Amino acid sequence: MTEDTAWRAGRLGGARGPERLLFGQMHEDSAIEREAFRGLGRVFCIASAGSTAMDLAGEHEVVACDINPVQLAYARRRADGGPTEVGDAERGMAFARAFMPLVGWHARKVREFLNLTDPAEQLRFWRERLDGWRLRTGLGLAMSRTVLSAVYSPELLACLPKRFGAVLLSRMERGFGTHPNSENPYVRTLLTGKEREVRPADGIEFVCGDAASYLESCPGGSFDGFTLSNILDGAGEGYRNRLWRAVERAGNPGSKVVLRSFAEPAAGMVGNLAARDRTMLWGVVEIRG
Repeated sequence: MTEDTAWRAGRLGGARGPERLLFGQMHEDSAIEREAFRGLGRVFCIASAGSTAMDLAGEHEVVACDINPVQLAYARRRADGGPTEVGDAERGMAFARAFMPLVGWHARKVREFLNLTDPAEQLRFWRERLDGWRLRTGLGLAMSRTVLSAVYSPELLACLPKRFGAVLLSRMERGFGTHPNSENPYVRTLLTGKEREVRPADGIEFVCGDAASYLESCPGGSFDGFTLSNILDGAGEGYRNRLWRAVERAGNPGSKVVLRSFAEPAAGMVGNLAARDRTMLWGVVEIRG
């Protein structure tokens, strides 16, 4: 069982080289964390692009940790009021959006869709005017293991379900039938790339290192909440076990843990909150504790 994680490379692909900025924005609905951690104290957060850490900093003492020093420095700059930058993930999404007109997604139609307020009307619009064979064929190709392997390492791809393009469309349809588009900044980011506004935040402690090692170094009972993003997508079983032991040790009785994954939920899983996450991308959004 490997105790390592693919995120240690600081790159999405398998090629060796210097660490890169991977995420310029976060596609994680921090309302999940804000509700889960309400009334709790100190929170451990995967830094990523800094958005969730900044959203939580108004009500919690936040430690933001990232294994990638380039990513951590960027999150710190954003917390200090710096501009949003483009990461490798955004470049890939922008490339995909460039083909939207080819599947009938013209700018005016997308704007009309994003301005809708009624989920039932959104579903009709989606099914009648946006979802079609061209979209399904194009996204199926773009999200195929063959194409994604040119950008992502095998470890990061291992969690993805089969026919990931079709799975993503199903998750998006579920979201359009649940959340009003006009009130959802995450879907605007997903479909147009427009940045979700996040306020700078003071007082965040930024730590460079892998989550398990840092938490192992903390005194017992250091944290009341943990938001781990999807760092276990791409981690070996040994690392997963080590991280959970470190979380248990560093937490308090009653601590809450929020974890996301692109994988499909396990059969019989109870309490999956993926449908509540307005980004519409996740297969699993789990709260433990």
